[in-house]
Amino acid sequence: MSDIILSLEKATKLYSGVPAIEDVDFELRRGEIHALVGENGAGKSTLTKVMAGVVTLTSGAMKIDGAEASPGTPLEARNLGVAMVFQENSLVPTMTVAQNLFLGQERFYNRLRGINIAAQQFLQSLNFDVPPTAIVGSLGAAKKQMVEIARAVLHNAKMIIFDEPTAALTPEERKYFFDLVRDLKHRGVSIVFISHALEEALILADRITVLRDGKKIVTDDASKFDRARIVQAMVGRDLSHTLYGVKKTTVRPAGERVLTIQNLKMAPMVKNNSLSIFAGQITGVFGLVGAGRTETFKIVAGIMKRDFFYGGDVILRDKPVRYRVPAPAVKAGVAYVTEDRKIEGFFETATIARNIYLGLLAKFPGGRALLSQRDQSASSADWVKRLNVRAIGDAAKVIELSGGNQQKVVIAKSLVQEPDLIIFDEPTRGVDVGAIVEIHELINRLADAGKAVVVISSYLPEILGLSDRILVSRQGKVVEEFSALEATEEKIMYAAIH
Repeated sequence: MSDIILSLEKATKLYSGVPAIEDVDFELRRGEIHALVGENGAGKSTLTKVMAGVVTLTSGAMKIDGAEASPGTPLEARNLGVAMVFQENSLVPTMTVAQNLFLGQERFYNRLRGINIAAQQFLQSLNFDVPPTAIVGSLGAAKKQMVEIARAVLHNAKMIIFDEPTAALTPEERKYFFDLVRDLKHRGVSIVFISHALEEALILADRITVLRDGKKIVTDDASKFDRARIVQAMVGRDLSHTLYGVKKTTVRPAGERVLTIQNLKMAPMVKNNSLSIFAGQITGVFGLVGAGRTETFKIVAGIMKRDFFYGGDVILRDKPVRYRVPAPAVKAGVAYVTEDRKIEGFFETATIARNIYLGLLAKFPGGRALLSQRDQSASSADWVKRLNVRAIGDAAKVIELSGGNQQKVVIAKSLVQEPDLIIFDEPTRGVDVGAIVEIHELINRLADAGKAVVVISSYLPEILGLSDRILVSRQGKVVEEFSALEATEEKIMYAAIH
């Protein structure tokens, strides 16, 4: 039996005559973990969707176990032993774990008790601590992923494809996921995974393939790569000095005090939190999961409500405010760029132009129409150019864009409102290194233009590389403040934990 379980030869997929992937050769060995990396728009998702039967090739060939294969649906691919765990899970949220596992494999007569017992035994065999009777919609991201993996193994998948599997996971859940993948490898299952976290590829993968502009650049053993080599292959240039910069020697001085928070409370996440934000500066906010960072600034933006009694004060430009919905906050010049772009950031079936226009419309009461179709297109084109949003055409829907370009649309949707205070929550989560550099340059330009900028991030190099001042949150409130000139990873992490 050949060591190659799946191969693609001269794989090409065209959309409106434009290649998403072009002449790509790819091989997956039995029982290996193969990382697929590249910038947004490099063709990673298209390549894996070809393997999973979601899209079909325009030209080229695919072989599974040495035989020609061209699955036209995910079901056909599953019957060939190929399963894909998408970034947005494909489970039915209103059904139980057991029902999701056996969906599509039901007998004519089903006993719910029998399904639950079979699911319990199967989940235990995988060491998955997930109750079979739990409703999927009530599970966290890691547990949902366990159910997706269990369903793939139950269907006798010989290879499993993961698209950004750790994007929504906490550090603890991420470590557990790594253990699961290694266990699958020991069971003889082949793994392909897409990740923007290059360290994950270096730690977890046996081999790494780098794509750029729809073409394969290199495939090699993971041991022969380091971060610099991967980045060089991904973008065609060295970004080692621009990605997160070197140690800061200067910081921007504080301008006008734009925001003051005093004794803010929202049980149980925010507890007597106090802080200030200044114009012309980037304020980085760091904390571990449950530190109350996101909740604090969602209260400022009117997305969440503080406690009604003794909830503290939010003062915007010396004026006390209490926003119960986002609209008045937007009108007052507050923009919040969400950490969850898929759920909260955009209208996925609307075009880029429509999304940006709706962002502008949110600033005006009553939602009255402001621009003609021509003006709407011109405004959108301006922001697409400013943020370098890459799309096949002007009429492209946001759901059709890569993750980094979707993030740029979410940012454009906020910046078109011309805010004075911009809150970026995990601005580069699930974004490739090329787009990270562009987003960081944009954030720096906003601060240079005198805007008050907040960056909430779980990634310390990003906090250190961007911030002029750094606030550390722990257990619902800010416990430490550093100038970027004195801050180190060790000091920040110590303050976040102790």
